Amino acid sequence: MHDEGNSVYATRSTKKRASAAEALKAPASKKHRSVLGEITNSPELASAPKKPKIDKEEEEEEEGLKTEIGVNSIDPVKCAYSPSMYKHLQKLEVEGKSRPFCGYMEKVQNGISEHMREVLVDWLVEVAEEYKFVSDTLYLTVSYIDRYLSSHVISKNKLQLLGVACMFIASKYEEICPPRIEEFCYITDNTYMIEEVLEMEKHVLKCLNFETYTPTTKNFLRIFARAAQENSKSSDLRFEFLGGYLAELSLLDYCCVRFLPSIVAASAVFLSKFTFQPEVHPWSWDLQCYSGYKPSDLQDCILALHDLQLNKRGCNLRAVRDKYMQAKFKCVATFSSHSEIPAFYFEQSTKC
Repeated sequence: MHDEGNSVYATRSTKKRASAAEALKAPASKKHRSVLGEITNSPELASAPKKPKIDKEEEEEEEGLKTEIGVNSIDPVKCAYSPSMYKHLQKLEVEGKSRPFCGYMEKVQNGISEHMREVLVDWLVEVAEEYKFVSDTLYLTVSYIDRYLSSHVISKNKLQLLGVACMFIASKYEEICPPRIEEFCYITDNTYMIEEVLEMEKHVLKCLNFETYTPTTKNFLRIFARAAQENSKSSDLRFEFLGGYLAELSLLDYCCVRFLPSIVAASAVFLSKFTFQPEVHPWSWDLQCYSGYKPSDLQDCILALHDLQLNKRGCNLRAVRDKYMQAKFKCVATFSSHSEIPAFYFEQSTKC
């Protein structure tokens, strides 16, 4: 992004099709989704191309499940040590070194805005989709970005570089076959050279003190989603995908940085249950005992996620919504809940 006036963020496949689009001379009225418009002041940016529809619905569902849950994930509810695992994750998530400073945008940064962060994350969602990363890679990437921005001032023309370097680190931690560094340069339209990405990677790792693992919302979401369906005869993929959709929407929203990952995950499960069964109290006594959270503990986060689900802010960033409108994710982005959550649902659950 050295050329601040005209540079764009585009995915690799977008660049490959750029010349074809020019040759076809599409009508001027055709709209393209803007990416990082505020940062670059560019009026239009090409969105990632739509992937061709897969005829076999089973293959789509399997691909979605692998992407959302992870190929090597286990069922923590059926694991004899799941309570110990959960307590360990909770202990790790509250450690100061693994938590971003929730006021960093106002008190640390002076060259970037909340909207710039949102657009960066939206673009990274597209990149993660294009390279078929597991969702853990995306969550770790955003965690690294927020933790770095909590203590290091960055200019807007280096924000994309930070995002690419963080995803490069996260992919090496989570992916079996992470892309080469040349690929990460390529997706920025070679705005940054290999040496620049490596230098930023070094700064990020130093900031993280080389501790690249931290519990994310995805870790807790797996646990809570299984616990919520423990008494069901079979798991509902729509429920799991809707929880993932709501959790990824939270990645876009800077206001959600203040919530612990476990609170975001629990709130996503609460809101998913409310979406499917609005007449039933979403937070059972078992979930309250298992998670340690009362509904009142989750209220602020639930309402924030509810606003995101209903798009009350009128956000035009579409990567997460478009992702979860695909058949492989059961089109859960099209689901909507009631406009108001009954106040008594935030009262303490009672044992049946």
